Order: sequence, then structure tokens, then C-alpha cells
Amino acid sequence: MAARKTTSPPTLGEYQELLRSSGLRSTAARIAVLRELEAATTPLSHADLVDALKDEGYDRVTLYRNLTDLTEVGLVVRTDLGDRVWRFELKRDASGHHDPHPHFTCTDCGAVSCLPAKSVRLTPTKGLPRSVTDSAVDIQLRGLCDRCG
Repeated sequence: MAARKTTSPPTLGEYQELLRSSGLRSTAARIAVLRELEAATTPLSHADLVDALKDEGYDRVTLYRNLTDLTEVGLVVRTDLGDRVWRFELKRDASGHHDPHPHFTCTDCGAVSCLPAKSVRLTPTKGLPRSVTDSAVDIQLRGLCDRCG
């Protein structure tokens, strides 16, 4: 299971307002998904969320549909880290952790870590697409994590 943050989460009213202001109905399942993503320190897969919320009675399909809805309205970001598993994280404002940032995936145990945006620096050189200089690229690093290395 993913590590959890220690800061206080938004209130129920804040989650409800966030959903409504995004054009979605506020449902218990959507709030549960947002709550789990808020508490996570790494991107979560659909399976991670199913496991985390199984005791609350949410089925796989309900959680998948809500992840899709939350992604479509821009509250959640869906990331493919090259292992054919979609992972999800909250999209936050400019002061939050989830501005575009690189991810590190352990090639042995599969653990995924979010890296600080400034931990990888790209230097524009001749022949690179302009998107690299605009920082509009998705950076994914692979290697052995500290536990496996």
C-alpha cells in the first residue's frame, strides 16, 4: 500500500464544493477516491484504490468510472509509467506537489516514487523538439530503488 501524508485532509464540505465546482455530483464514492488520492504520497493504480476502499463497499467498476470522471474534469491526472498500469494522482494548484513532475519506477520491486520537479534538468540542445525546452514532457526514470539497489 502507498505511503500516506501526515497533513490534515480537506473537509467533507471542501470535497463537496470541489466536485460541484467541477460540474460533478458529490457522491460518497467520488469523495472516497479523492480522499485516498489526497492521502497518497505516490500515484495510485485502480487496483490500489480497490484494495484501499474494499472495506467501504465500493466495487471495481464504480471506482473505475469515478476515476474516469475525475480525470475528465481535470481533478485527477492519469499517468502511464510504461508498465501498462494507469496510475492516478490529484491535480493540484501551482503551490502543490502535483505540478508536472518526474516519476521513478524501481525495475525490481515496481515501487513508484514522485520526484521533485527540479530533480531532473533538461538542457536544450540542437535537434531536440521545442516541447523539451518548454518543459512539456513526461519524464520517467527507471532503475533500482534504495531498498533493492
